[in-house]
Amino acid sequence: MKIATWNVNSLKVRLPHLLEWAGQAEPDLLALQEIKQENAAFPHAELAALGYQAVVSGQKTYNGVALLARAAQSAIVTEIPGYADLQRRVLAATVNDLRVINLYVVNGQDPQSDKFRYKLEWLQAVTAWIAEELRSHPRLVVLGDFNIAPEDRDVYDPESWYEQVLCSSAERAALQRLLALGLHDSFRLCHDDGGHYSWWDYRAAAFRRNQGLRIDLLLVSDALRQRVVAAGIDTAPRSWERPSDHAPAWVTLQ
Repeated sequence: MKIATWNVNSLKVRLPHLLEWAGQAEPDLLALQEIKQENAAFPHAELAALGYQAVVSGQKTYNGVALLARAAQSAIVTEIPGYADLQRRVLAATVNDLRVINLYVVNGQDPQSDKFRYKLEWLQAVTAWIAEELRSHPRLVVLGDFNIAPEDRDVYDPESWYEQVLCSSAERAALQRLLALGLHDSFRLCHDDGGHYSWWDYRAAAFRRNQGLRIDLLLVSDALRQRVVAAGIDTAPRSWERPSDHAPAWVTLQ
């Protein structure tokens, strides 16, 4: 089973890219972030033509997440239980024997900002929720745009990014608390080296110079760890005309 995640940074703009990539890569399950459109505008028909059923938690202009699957999805959750948040950033569903949680983690803007404090608070609430989900669903995948580079090897220039947003000690500690629940970075189960990135700034020819960060993650639970057979990042769509600033990341489970 191939599972992928992609921050498309506006589905209206990137729909041709999504259709092309999904048609080529053929993931069985695909999580999208930053669709930036309301539920009524979601292109169900176009994706159904590729064999996907979609569940959506959309939002006009900002945020918005979706899950595409070749199988039926059930037990849908669109909010962190007990956490009041108007931003559409989470979407959970059960697909076959898997529980899947799609996250669009808060960016945070700057470590001194209110948005950064919101990010840490949001991550705390997400971690508590996922702990509960793991108790009921041991076969769990948590994936999406985490807006956190887990380690320095996930950053093209760790010195220049030191304690900056996406790479700060506070954010990395929050991610480690999530992993400590019994989750594993599937990419690191397959690759030890640095130089692999999933996001590149639009400015300063960052993609051409491979000046990126690996912030799009697929985490698998203890029960799924031995089922991971391959993982990667498909950088090709980042080179297409009018691309998202993110590339799709994926994992294959037995």
